Amino acid sequence: MFRLSLTYAQKLFLLATLPLLLAVAAIAIVVTNQSRQLAEREIQQLQTELIAAKREELKNYLSLARTAIINIYGRAAPDDEEAKLEVTRILSSMLYGQDGFFYVFDYEGNNLVAPRQTNLIGRNWAGLEDVNGIQITDVLIEQARTGGGYHAFDWFKPSTRETARVVTYTIGLQDWRWAIGTGIFIDDILATVAASRAEVEERVRQTFYYIIAITIGALLLVFLSGLMLNVRERRLADAKLKALTQRIFDTQEEERGRVARELHDSISQILVSVRYALDLARRRIAKGDARASDSLDKGFETLSEAIVEVRRISRDLRPGVLDDLGLGPALKALIEDFSERTGIETSFETVVFRNRLDQDAKIALYRIAQEALTNIERHAEARRVTLDLRGHKDGATLRISDDGCGLEDASAARQERSGLGLRNMQERIEQLDGTLRILSSKTGTVIEAQVPLSHLLPPEGKTRVSA
Repeated sequence: MFRLSLTYAQKLFLLATLPLLLAVAAIAIVVTNQSRQLAEREIQQLQTELIAAKREELKNYLSLARTAIINIYGRAAPDDEEAKLEVTRILSSMLYGQDGFFYVFDYEGNNLVAPRQTNLIGRNWAGLEDVNGIQITDVLIEQARTGGGYHAFDWFKPSTRETARVVTYTIGLQDWRWAIGTGIFIDDILATVAASRAEVEERVRQTFYYIIAITIGALLLVFLSGLMLNVRERRLADAKLKALTQRIFDTQEEERGRVARELHDSISQILVSVRYALDLARRRIAKGDARASDSLDKGFETLSEAIVEVRRISRDLRPGVLDDLGLGPALKALIEDFSERTGIETSFETVVFRNRLDQDAKIALYRIAQEALTNIERHAEARRVTLDLRGHKDGATLRISDDGCGLEDASAARQERSGLGLRNMQERIEQLDGTLRILSSKTGTVIEAQVPLSHLLPPEGKTRVSA
């Protein structure tokens, strides 16, 4: 099964850009819909107003026609064919504009007047429909019967000889059973409305393009910023890695130098003393001198000192008691050796852990105590040192306090922290996701290291084991 694997930088980029893209998409949709709805309302309002003006114009035209025929119609009888002929002639001659005319149908559907389309005259058009299936003749006659009304349908436009939308207004001459009316083509209005809609769509499209352009610009800005930050973080990481590597080398060299000094200053001198003692014993034995046994005893005594010194150096490098008995006994041995070596009064307090520390936490806390005691021995001028180790509900805490001169000020603390001593403490505790606190004054210093609960192992059965 294919699984997409993303780097940390890619995940960060997605985390930064995905909400932006979703927000921009939502804004684009909302802006587009609101723009279209607002524009559609305005277009509908415009269309309504234009058609209303056309309808008023139709009423005016029909009023002129009524004025032209009212005298003839008013004096004529219902079957006065001469008067009817005269009216049809008057209406046929009343043309306006390129496409304006009047039409007349009797209530049976026969066309009596159609000056722009004479082929319609004298034929019955009952049931006539336009290309869209809209009833024409029947509706016009029904409107005439009921007092008049407007009707819209597609009809032949004389000026263009094409089909276009027309709005008609029809009234009835009830005595003659005639439907008389006129119409105005509104294709110009529809063209204006269509052009307005097209303009709106173009504006919406341009707005959408602007949003896309701004989004792309923002994404590029995020990408470039992320790239710059990534490059910067890489450089900082490389610099930190180089500094860490250099500190490791410095630590190794310092440790090697310390071991070399220990071997040279103690083991080497002790072994030279053993060699001299054994050489002196050999010469005295060769001479039969009774003091040869004294020289051998001196040599054995000095050799025992060498063995003790080797054990001390070995314990400093890696105390076996830490692996065999745990952190508590190892720290007790460390502080007792410190007291014996420096003459400083010490005290060690601990409690039996309900849980056991894991190996990493043991080593880290032991090294922190070792570094702290070394700093106290070199710089603190202390008379008393207290070391306290205990477990609690949040993990385990190691506390080392002294009554020495303390750190001079915060800047001195930061400067010391940048060295190999306190920096090593800080880095060791950070590896465990713990915390390191250093409180210092002129009356002493307190170093407190705490490791979280995750570094405490569950107890083995019912056995209570020390840290």
